[in-house]
Amino acid sequence: MITNAFDLPDHLTPKADPALIAADEQHFAAIAENLDQSIADLSDRLDAERKAPGGIGQEAMDRDMQIHRLAARLRTLRRFRLDLCLGRIIRADDPEPVYIGRLGLTDTAGRRFLLDWRSPAAEPFFGATRANPMGLASRRRYRWTRGRITDYWDEVFTADGFEGHAALDDQSAFIASLGSNRSDRMRDVLGTIQADQDAIIRAGSDGALVVDGGPGTGKTVVALHRTAFLLYSDSRLGHRRGGVLFVGPHQPYLAYVSDVLPSLGEEGVQTCTLRDLVPQGAAATIESDPEVARLKSSMDVGTVIEAAVRFYEEPPPQGMTVETDASDIWLSADDWAEAFEAPDPATPHNEARDQIWESLLSILVDTYDGDEPVELLRKSLLENRELLAAFDRAWPLLDATDLVGDLWSVPAYLRMCAPWLSPDDVRALQRADVRAWAVSDLPLLDAARQRLGDPEASRRRRRQEAVVAAERERMADVIDRLIEADDSELLLMTSLRHQDLRDALVDEAALPSADPDLLAGPFAHIVVDEAQELTDAEWQMLLLRCPSRSFTIVGDRAQARHGFKESWQERLQRIGLDRITLASLTSTTGRRKRSWPRPSP
Repeated sequence: MITNAFDLPDHLTPKADPALIAADEQHFAAIAENLDQSIADLSDRLDAERKAPGGIGQEAMDRDMQIHRLAARLRTLRRFRLDLCLGRIIRADDPEPVYIGRLGLTDTAGRRFLLDWRSPAAEPFFGATRANPMGLASRRRYRWTRGRITDYWDEVFTADGFEGHAALDDQSAFIASLGSNRSDRMRDVLGTIQADQDAIIRAGSDGALVVDGGPGTGKTVVALHRTAFLLYSDSRLGHRRGGVLFVGPHQPYLAYVSDVLPSLGEEGVQTCTLRDLVPQGAAATIESDPEVARLKSSMDVGTVIEAAVRFYEEPPPQGMTVETDASDIWLSADDWAEAFEAPDPATPHNEARDQIWESLLSILVDTYDGDEPVELLRKSLLENRELLAAFDRAWPLLDATDLVGDLWSVPAYLRMCAPWLSPDDVRALQRADVRAWAVSDLPLLDAARQRLGDPEASRRRRRQEAVVAAERERMADVIDRLIEADDSELLLMTSLRHQDLRDALVDEAALPSADPDLLAGPFAHIVVDEAQELTDAEWQMLLLRCPSRSFTIVGDRAQARHGFKESWQERLQRIGLDRITLASLTSTTGRRKRSWPRPSP
């Protein structure tokens, strides 16, 4: 175990003066002791949680989330040890140093060893300047190398704050960071965040914040820190309310993000590229014809897919006779139309089938005027092949790949769904191999998947009902035997006859369920890096997943591969964002910030 946190090189011997670092050494010794205790306590708690009964439903989810939180904190404590500490501040009205950490650290008695960098009280550590000291007398930043401090810098903001400080250059930390060797992970960059960057990091989450700047201006660093800060400070972005999605340009970038975010105190962020949002994305190729790519990327994806699906949601114009064991029942065109109106308009196409089918059955049962018991009549209707076939034709199960493939192989269908296309455009978009997916197809496939919903929802529901029925029958058998064997005076086992108790005994964890799509959303906030490369259609993939329209948008218009002549405001307002704030970073960390009003209706 390291007993001395400082390992200053020979040329920095003056900084090793005990008068300058003795207080820090004492505090680091206390941190080390607290870390050992915290790691031991967390390990015990994690073991206990893992051994505890799993529970069912919400109880199981809460247990899993608790295990995830404990494991994440334990990994962070083990990973960083003393270099959890970024630096310290001394306020003008209080000589006691406050040490700032990658996360907060206190003991069981409530003594604070580290203040979380994302807390409001830590803001002066990043934001204080000589012009606006934010109540500080001084600030010290550390440089860590393999768990030891190899340099530190002091900045003084008041006339009486010079005592006990060694490096008094206001820009020393930033200048030194530019001259140091960069690692692939930039693990210690948190300690060199400047006031202008910190203001962007701590900006509110309402609307879209654009972080614009050229290479070397720290855009990505700001985006990562902003992600961690928002998750810590804004309860509206918590995992139970949608969480945060971080969208990057490629997998090596995501590996970098996944390494840096835990060092900032956050692990629960979903990361992806645009390709990851759709199953076909991994094998998708670049469109060979630039004009076809342009047509698809500028297409009003939502309108096209809505028209494509609506084509399959028209009630039959004629009625039909439904034959049953008891008698014939007339199902009119108006009856079909009534059944088609049963689902909520927001219900995905495939998931609406069960509601429409139930509505049809109810209409037929209500129309029937014979003496057949309702249970037998419903059984007869459920087995009516002609009715089932008519229903499948009227509201078929649809697959996203079939739907989009038909657009590129049936010209009349494409003309109906996108009437603004010219005949030449329609011809250009047709192709022989409709399943040879291109990157420009992904927004349409994604919109189709969202609009259609899960094609297995109905089958899964029926399997669940069958499992529940079988489980209830089994439990009823068990309960009957328990009651029969109960010889207690109060006959306590008879309480098991109550239906609520019987239902509670059904093991919900055994029910068939779909693996959750972790990227389907909705998300409370989305961070997009290299945003200058996104087409209008690709933006729709993200807007579908963020109803709050809360975005952090990082990019450089000058670096856009396909050109970016318009302003950020014009681009983002066109794709559907209306609350837009621009924060510009320069290589000297100068920042200009302004907000645009909502466009007039």
